[in-house]
Amino acid sequence: QVQLVESGGGLVQAGGSLNLSCAASGRTFSGYAMGWFRQAPGNEREFVAAISWTGVRKFYADSVKDRFTISGDNAKNTLYLQMNSLKPEETAVYYCAATGSGDITIANRYGFWGQGTQVTVSS
Repeated sequence: QVQLVESGGGLVQAGGSLNLSCAASGRTFSGYAMGWFRQAPGNEREFVAAISWTGVRKFYADSVKDRFTISGDNAKNTLYLQMNSLKPEETAVYYCAATGSGDITIANRYGFWGQGTQVTVSS
């Protein structure tokens, strides 16, 4: 059974940092991309960042470029998202997604999702 478990969310002041983790288990994700998405109340799920299996290719939403860094440790089957200079409007539930293919900035290109971790940025 595939499991993606996010952790690292919490409450942080504007300008602060958080490092999210996503532990994957249950199957191999070799050859597939993994990504992070977020969803605020009343909004659609939006792309944040994605990384190829090799880690060579990384993609970011324009709004997070130069502030967020996606990385992965294939040996540990863990995906990370380092978030710096957080803004109140980035308050959302952050989701990890696996087995992305094709246009990996689109949510429906992923086959597996975690339960999400809440990130709250206070002003």
